[in-house]
Amino acid sequence: MPTGCELRQVKYINNLIEQDHRFIKRLTKPGMSFFSFNTAWRTLQGYEIMNMIRKGQLQGVDKGDVRGQAALVATLFGVVA
Repeated sequence: MPTGCELRQVKYINNLIEQDHRFIKRLTKPGMSFFSFNTAWRTLQGYEIMNMIRKGQLQGVDKGDVRGQAALVATLFGVVA
């Protein structure tokens, strides 16, 4: 091994995808009785999108801006407030 190589003790410490996946796994444990693949797929997509909105990963909505997040969801679903 090259001398500049460093052994990492924690395998997934910098892996953001694994960290996000942990949150989704916690949400899906209670609802694992999906009756079809399409239902499971759409539910998981909803979990992922809501997590992204909450974390501020969408343009135009800041992290912690609850009013902006609610307005975005209302706009997407055509809800009149």
